[in-house]
Amino acid sequence: TLRMLVPALLVLLFCLRGCAGLSPYFLQQPEDLVVLLGDEARLPCTLGAYWGLVQWTKDGLALGGERDLPGWSRYWISGNAASGQHDLHIRPVEIEDQASYECQATQAGLRSRRAQLHVLVPPEAPQVLGGPFVSLVAGVPANVTCRSRGDARPTPDLLWFRDGVRLDGATFRQTLLKEGTTGSVESILSLTPSSHDDGAILVCRARSQALPAGKDTAITLSLQYPPVVTLSAEPQTVQEGEKVTFLCQATAQPPVTGYRWAKGGSSVLGARGPMLEVVADASFLTAPVSCEVSNAVGSANRSTALDVRFGPILQAKPKPLSVDVGEDASFSCVWRGNPLPRVTWTRRGDAQVLASGPTLRLLAVGPEDAGDYVCRAGPGLSGLRGGAAEARLTVNAAPVVTALHSAPAFLRGPARLQCLVFASPAPEAVVWSWDEGFLTAGSRGRFLVETFPAPEGRGGQGPGLISVLHISGTQESDFSRGFNCTARNRLGEGGTQVRLGRRDLLPAVRIVAGVAAVAMTLLMAVTGVALCCWRHGKASASFSKQKNLVRILGSSNGSSSRGPEEETGSSKDQGPIVHTDHSDLALDEEGALETKDPTNGYYKVRGVSPPTSPDSCVTSLQLKSPGIFNFP
Repeated sequence: TLRMLVPALLVLLFCLRGCAGLSPYFLQQPEDLVVLLGDEARLPCTLGAYWGLVQWTKDGLALGGERDLPGWSRYWISGNAASGQHDLHIRPVEIEDQASYECQATQAGLRSRRAQLHVLVPPEAPQVLGGPFVSLVAGVPANVTCRSRGDARPTPDLLWFRDGVRLDGATFRQTLLKEGTTGSVESILSLTPSSHDDGAILVCRARSQALPAGKDTAITLSLQYPPVVTLSAEPQTVQEGEKVTFLCQATAQPPVTGYRWAKGGSSVLGARGPMLEVVADASFLTAPVSCEVSNAVGSANRSTALDVRFGPILQAKPKPLSVDVGEDASFSCVWRGNPLPRVTWTRRGDAQVLASGPTLRLLAVGPEDAGDYVCRAGPGLSGLRGGAAEARLTVNAAPVVTALHSAPAFLRGPARLQCLVFASPAPEAVVWSWDEGFLTAGSRGRFLVETFPAPEGRGGQGPGLISVLHISGTQESDFSRGFNCTARNRLGEGGTQVRLGRRDLLPAVRIVAGVAAVAMTLLMAVTGVALCCWRHGKASASFSKQKNLVRILGSSNGSSSRGPEEETGSSKDQGPIVHTDHSDLALDEEGALETKDPTNGYYKVRGVSPPTSPDSCVTSLQLKSPGIFNFP
């Protein structure tokens, strides 16, 4: 019998072990769940082949094994435990319920997958800064800000609408209070409103998964704008000197508070209202009149320029030029006028038009091109006055030397030779030369050179100089040779030859002077003879030879001087000496010859010395006269 029980017990044991060998397993595990704040959350958990203790954990923290989960008032476990159902319920769901949950069969050491509970927090109605009425300025870019605060989960989108149409161009910005916690979100709508946007309604909508329909906040735009200005002038086209009235009209919100007038950027003193009256001149063409209108929002400015008709006004005068021969010369001048004047170029004294326009160009100029050139602005179509300006062209070339008329001179008298020099650049030197020498300046023997500016220069040929060669005591050779006047500068030299003309006394003057000299000589001889005869009583007498000198001295300045010319002989043998001081001729400024008394009006006669020989009764007398008294 025992042998028969043992196999039966073994069979029963194996049967019992087979039944007990079924391992616990999950029939249903919790999954991630999204739930709105305040709703109920249910996390399912169903086990098979397990009748032991079941518990839930939250982020690893055990909630307990009881079905009512003491200490967790909003948490409980539902379902038929005998059938292995252990569902976790949370109601109402709060933000702190968002966590990771796990269902555990503690006696079997069995854990479910972790299920993440997401709590959705719907956004609150957004706030628009400055609302419900937002004041904007027309034409000025502006930003309108919509802000959503709170712990909305997920972060809401902020959208802009106008008349049900979504607006683009908004910028989204999010601010975090702390890690993982949203503080606020903003949406900034950038727009440039116009006057047509006044009273427009804009809607900012906060929308998220927790609130798909979203929550709206509406605002109304209140547009303000600076003045819109219109400026007019009557008349717009005027002649210089006529009156013009400017009218400044403006619309604005809020109303206009002031007007300011300006011309060319400078304020017009005393102008305050919407109207301005002026007298037009040329400056209004380039200096526009402006009207600035202001209100509480801002200001606006409009300007207008008058069409003022005026005659030519010289803005840039032509400048004198100095160029070397063979080079180009270019003049320019600028005239302003309305209408624009016609500009022509001529040479002074010549009506031929050389060029038209603001520039005159002369190619390869020569000395003949030197002179004054005129830039002339003719009257415009309006018939207003014209104008002219001129500039001198100086052509640098070798000096031009010209002999000036020189008055003829008397032998042994003063003489003056002249030459005129034109040179650009100025001559380095003016040289007088003749057979035996030359002289640049100063004096040398009988010669003296002076140089001084000419009274007037020849147009375009540079400054003029007059060089004068003075000769004191002319000689025969001076009348037969030529005197050269030469000037030089860096471009070359020029010269001319000047000859000295000779001038003789008139025949009548020479005859009168000769007769007077003979009469005087006879008178002196008779007187001497009479004296000798009276003293010595001799029938015949001889005259001793004496030297009697008549000297005629003259100077160019009219002053006189005297000096003896002696002949060989003993002083004891000298007879009466006659000295004469006078000026031969005087030359007035016009070069006319003035005849003077050759004896200057008197003679000086010394007494006759007694003869050295008692036998001589008459002393021989010799008269020697130079100059005009030397007859052939």
